[in-house]
Amino acid sequence: MPVLRQLPRWAWFGTAVLALIAGMVNAAGYLGFRHQSISNMTGNTSLLGIALGKADTGEALHWALTVASFVLGAMLSGIVVQQSTLRLGRRYGVALLMESVLLFAAVPLLDASDPLGLYLASAAVGLQNGMVSAYSGMIIRTTHVTGIFTDIGIYLGHLLRRLPVDTLRLRVCVLVATFFMLGGAIGAVVFGYMQDRSLLIPAALTGICGLAYTTYRHFVSVENPGTP
Repeated sequence: MPVLRQLPRWAWFGTAVLALIAGMVNAAGYLGFRHQSISNMTGNTSLLGIALGKADTGEALHWALTVASFVLGAMLSGIVVQQSTLRLGRRYGVALLMESVLLFAAVPLLDASDPLGLYLASAAVGLQNGMVSAYSGMIIRTTHVTGIFTDIGIYLGHLLRRLPVDTLRLRVCVLVATFFMLGGAIGAVVFGYMQDRSLLIPAALTGICGLAYTTYRHFVSVENPGTP
């Protein structure tokens, strides 16, 4: 029998919104002046290796800073959120507000074709990816989909063999992949009108979500002083 678990409704909504935001940010990276991924560290690490192999110091430094910025963002998430298990009431609002600030700061730099904007955007998605962590033994990631599509393929294979399938994980994978792709589509349309300033939309969305969550957490902590 399939594994039966439940993900809270707020977690479904938050996962979808964050995947949408990440898709928009990544689209802006591909369509921008460097035409590079902001959230895909697999490809960026490969490009770092290629630059090292070609002894291209400038490119190697660029890709090293891109990867390091992503790691720095994830590190900030570890400092702020601290816990690794998904739970309503934790400091996700602070992390979202930090992500929003990083994205807003990246916009004028990207508009001026300054690579520093790419590093700030990479730190923002690294922070987001570190924030959305684990729930009931299931790892949730919202800024890249290689692992997502791998899991979908594995589960489809299990279904064909009539093996047990974690249906919750399968649905989460489909949700993230769908909204990440939708975010890319929206990002492409918006970029056609706003160019690099299209990042203002995901920056505003993360800021709104962060403020809403922080406000909610405040009222919950007032009514229930023991809430984490």
